Amino acid sequence: MVQNRGMDVPKLLEAASLVVPEEIATENDITVNDVWEYLVRDEWEVALGLLEELGDVRPLPLVFWETLATAAEQMRMEKSAAWCYWRCHETRNGVIRADLTLRPVNETRRRTPISAVGVLRPMWNIGNRTPTGGPALNIAQLWVECAPFLEPGGRASVRLAPLDPSQWQRLQPGQVITMHEDRSVAGTAVVLEVQRPTTTTS
Repeated sequence: MVQNRGMDVPKLLEAASLVVPEEIATENDITVNDVWEYLVRDEWEVALGLLEELGDVRPLPLVFWETLATAAEQMRMEKSAAWCYWRCHETRNGVIRADLTLRPVNETRRRTPISAVGVLRPMWNIGNRTPTGGPALNIAQLWVECAPFLEPGGRASVRLAPLDPSQWQRLQPGQVITMHEDRSVAGTAVVLEVQRPTTTTS
C-alpha cells in the first residue's frame, strides 16, 4: 500500500493488528492480544507470523494484507511478502484450491521441482472452449501449500491465482482440471475449494 511505505515496521504491524477482531482465534487459541504482547517485546517477525495465521481464520479486509506485505518487505522477509501479496490477490478475486498430482519424469518434459512460492504460471484446461470448439487453456499462477517445492510425480494441495479470473467463474469443487507447460499434460488436479471474492476489500 503506497501510503504505508514511509511507516516503520512496528506501526505497520500495529495498524494491521487493529483490523483483526478481538474475538477471532486460531486453532491454537492465538488471538490478536498475543500479537500485541510480541509487539511490546519488539518481536516483529513472530508478530507478523501470528497475524498471517489470524488472517486464515476469516476473511479480512484488503488493507490488512497490503499492510502486512509492506511490513514483510521492510523486514526483507521475501516469502512472507510474497504470501501477503498472494492473499491480496485472493481477497480481490477469490480463492481456488486444488489437489495437484504432477506427471512423473518419464511422462513429462519437466525435470526439476516446481517452486512453492507462486513463481510458475502454467496453463490450465478448466473446460473452456475456443470459438472453433477446441480446448482453451487459461493461465494461473501456482502456490504449493505446506512444502517448499513440488517434485515431478509429486502430489500436494495448491492455490491458483488466475491471470483472468473472469474465465474461471464456472469452476466447481470436485472438477478435474489439467495443468500444461506445453501441449502435453504436466499434471492433473481435483478442485477442492472455490471461494468467490469477499466483500471486505476496502
